[in-house]
Amino acid sequence: MNKDNKLGMGLGALLSTPKNKGVQKINISQIQPNPTQPRKHFNDDNLGELATSIKNQGLIQPIIVRNTENDQYQIVAGERRWRASQLAGLHELDCVVKELQDTEVLESALIENIQREDLNVIEEANAYKGLIQLKKINNETLAKIIGKSASHVSNILRLLELDIKIQDMVINNQLSMGHARALIGVPNSYEKAKEIVKKNLSVREVEKITSKFKKTKKSNNVKDPNIQDLEKELSNKIGLKTSIQFNESGSSGSLTLYYSDLNQLDEIMKRLKK
Repeated sequence: MNKDNKLGMGLGALLSTPKNKGVQKINISQIQPNPTQPRKHFNDDNLGELATSIKNQGLIQPIIVRNTENDQYQIVAGERRWRASQLAGLHELDCVVKELQDTEVLESALIENIQREDLNVIEEANAYKGLIQLKKINNETLAKIIGKSASHVSNILRLLELDIKIQDMVINNQLSMGHARALIGVPNSYEKAKEIVKKNLSVREVEKITSKFKKTKKSNNVKDPNIQDLEKELSNKIGLKTSIQFNESGSSGSLTLYYSDLNQLDEIMKRLKK
C-alpha cells in the first residue's frame, strides 16, 4: 500500500509500521513537543476537561513519540494528551516509540491535525498547505486523499491570503470563516475586520460592504476562484462543461450546461426529467 492510500485511511494506517517497540512507560519530563507541529493553539477549558478525565480514568490512548538524543523523546502524535497529562499531574506516560524520519514526523502531525474535528480553519489551512508542499501534490489530489471536495480545500487555503492579523482574529473566534472569506482580496481588509468586530456585523452585512470591490473585479472579467472550483467540481461530476454566473447583487444568477451534440442534450433532458 502506498503512502497516499495510507493517508486516506488515517493516522493509524500511516503509523502501522513494524518499526516500533510497543507501549513503554516514559517519564513525562523526557518528552518534548514537535517544533514543526502545525497545531499552535490549545483551548485551556478543553485541556482542563481532558486533564480531569485523564486524572480519573488514566490515559486511554498512548501518545506516539520518536527517540531523539540523550534519552529524550519528541512527540509525533498526541501533544494535546501530553499537555493534559501534565495538568493532571502524571509523571509517566504510555508511549509508542516509532523510528521515523523528519518528513514522516511532519506528515504524521499534519494528518493528525486534519482529522481533528476541533481544528480551527487557519490551522486546517496550514495543515493542507504543509501536505501539498511535502508531498508535492495539487489541491485536487489532496482533496481526494482526505475525502474533501476540491472547493472545500481551495476555500480553506485561500484564507492564508489574508493578513496574519485577520488570521489571528479567526483563530481567536473574533471572526467567522464567512467573515474572513468576504475580506479576501479586499483593500484595507484589517481595518474592515476591526470594524466588523466593533459593530458586530453579520456575514451578509460584510458582503455588502465589500461588494463594491467585488463588482470591480467582476467587471475586469476575473472570475472568483471559488466559483471556478465549483464549476470544475460540477463538470467532473456530470461530465459536461459548466458555467456559473452571478448577477450584480451576488444573490442570484445562472447555471449553464454546455453540450457538444444532440446525444448529450438528450442525456441532459433524461436526467432532468428524473
